[in-house]
Amino acid sequence: MTTLSLGFSPCPNDAFIFDAMIHNKIDLEGVQFNIYMEDVETLNQRAFRHELDVTKISYHALGHLIDQYVLLDAGSALGNNCGPLLIAKEKMNKTAVNQSTVAIPGKYTTANFLFSLAYPKAIHKKEMVFNQIEESVLNDTVKSGVIIHENRFTYQDKGLMKLIDLGEYWETKTGFPIPLGGIAAKRTLAIETIHKINRIMRRSVEYAFAHPDASKAFVKEHAQEMNDAVIQQHINLYVNKYTIDLGEKGRAAVSLLMQTAIKKRIISSPTSTIFIN
Repeated sequence: MTTLSLGFSPCPNDAFIFDAMIHNKIDLEGVQFNIYMEDVETLNQRAFRHELDVTKISYHALGHLIDQYVLLDAGSALGNNCGPLLIAKEKMNKTAVNQSTVAIPGKYTTANFLFSLAYPKAIHKKEMVFNQIEESVLNDTVKSGVIIHENRFTYQDKGLMKLIDLGEYWETKTGFPIPLGGIAAKRTLAIETIHKINRIMRRSVEYAFAHPDASKAFVKEHAQEMNDAVIQQHINLYVNKYTIDLGEKGRAAVSLLMQTAIKKRIISSPTSTIFIN
């Protein structure tokens, strides 16, 4: 029996795809997992400290850690029309955004990476847990904020408005789907173990698609403030064919994001390849 530490977020899309894997509904090939459920930026920071064997990770963070972690083909949140949004209480032009304080859901989130591409002169950023950003805009702690996850579905109900869809910005510029987060494994693990984890991850995602009701209790347990409609919208938005397997187009999108980050000097050129072979 092999025991590995595993980190993923309590968000509906992660709970949906990991349910079968952590509740022994599929063949785990002799692997058991010690679970850490935390928001993605906390997981990013754990990865920087090399604390987790397998973890959900923002693609931005992975760009800094390619020599320490390898990306699995299964488990990614990647797609079209699913990117972060920059929101505010009122219309703001680019100059106003650049000169004001902007809330971001973590320095190493892909959301911050995309915001930096669209607003390279915006330097007044305030890091917050993602679910605190809407309220911070509403009470004028910040003038605007980059929102992710289920907040895409709730900001308008609170009287907030979208300034830009950062995923749409990426897709228009590149023609590729936006890579948000993936599942990565430590390179110090045996390659046979890494491939085993990838098989288990894919099996878990396929089980979730084949049995969509099987994870409902687990998903709902960790999404207590969300109604069922928002939960389902969340899952539909972030879980798709790329979650089963990145495939050629998914890998190309991830590679382009990394190349863009290197070109912009956001990350350094890695010595390792991004993907498992």
